[in-house]
Amino acid sequence: MAKLTEPQGFLIAPDLAKPGLTAAVAGVDQDGNTQEIAVVEERPLTIYLNSQEIVTAMTIGDYPDYLALGFLRNQGMLLADDQVTGVDYDEELQVVVVRTERATNYEEKLKKKTRTSGCAVGTVFGDMMEGLEDLQLPTTPVRTSWLYALAHQINRTPSLYLEAGAIHGTVLCQQDCPLVYMEDVGRHNAVDKVAGWMFAEGQGAEDKILYTTGRLTSEMVLKAAQMGIPTLVSRSGFTAWGVELARKLNMTLIGRMRGKRFTCLSGAERLVYDADLATVPEDSKKHRRKSAAEEV
Repeated sequence: MAKLTEPQGFLIAPDLAKPGLTAAVAGVDQDGNTQEIAVVEERPLTIYLNSQEIVTAMTIGDYPDYLALGFLRNQGMLLADDQVTGVDYDEELQVVVVRTERATNYEEKLKKKTRTSGCAVGTVFGDMMEGLEDLQLPTTPVRTSWLYALAHQINRTPSLYLEAGAIHGTVLCQQDCPLVYMEDVGRHNAVDKVAGWMFAEGQGAEDKILYTTGRLTSEMVLKAAQMGIPTLVSRSGFTAWGVELARKLNMTLIGRMRGKRFTCLSGAERLVYDADLATVPEDSKKHRRKSAAEEV
């Protein structure tokens, strides 16, 4: 696990050489011609907190430790001051167990289950606003030059999305520097991996930007808020509840970030328009991700 010092680029980036992330599948195209393409693998991962089974998530299988830590942290089951004594992953059983010094029992919370709009079926336990009623995120300024620099670099970084599609990405950034790039079949999983890395590395959130390829839904806003991140950015669009929550939580919410364009629906007063648009390149077709009309 890398330690953050001065921003120098990605600390974690998609590893296309990692076995088991994609599979080659043969088929035919619209003209009946045989073709072979790479498709993303997905598999179940069951997360335990101490001796209690919490959830089974569909995931691509990388960084199970960060996924488990981040999921539990974002669900309020792992507290900021919890001492984690071990994270044990059994690849054969597809199980990860997070162990803490504090005794835990979330039987009542597990009875309150909400299916979210996330791909690969996101799950939230308990009240979605639990612990956030009085939260006010820091009023961190955001320079537009940072946004354009981040979008330009992230969209040109080799990734499973560019290799095989059918996947979401989430990138933790600091000013104009992308730090940790996670991908998964569900955007909620990708965010949880980032949250797990932040928890494991003791990273602060007040100066961070979270960039996602997914829609800016209530779930995404809540997860970013639970992580303490004041700025959430996406190439995709918004939901009304996502915007309402962002405004309530004092979050800077920026969507439809493509080329020289973006839309800010919350926290616009914190934007610093310092970019020279004449120097900002338009997206090329090769690096253009899906449009809002193609979101899933």
